[in-house]
Amino acid sequence: MTLDKAKKGQTVIIKNINDNEIRVQAIRLGLYEGAHVNCSGKIPFGPVILSNRLQEIAVGRELAKRITIEVCDLKEGA
Repeated sequence: MTLDKAKKGQTVIIKNINDNEIRVQAIRLGLYEGAHVNCSGKIPFGPVILSNRLQEIAVGRELAKRITIEVCDLKEGA
């Protein structure tokens, strides 16, 4: 599944960022493969808003389509 398909309120794990340049930039913002982030909002036809610790990041839809994610199972941490 890709990040653009995440639903508001879901916690997701970033599995793959399909662009080396973007991967380097994303790491600087705390988005890296294996990171757990929360989809805190989605603007219709616009960016996906991610929250990670105390920051929020808006990821454009076209970029979000190139980031592979997995929905975090709430029972996993229990």
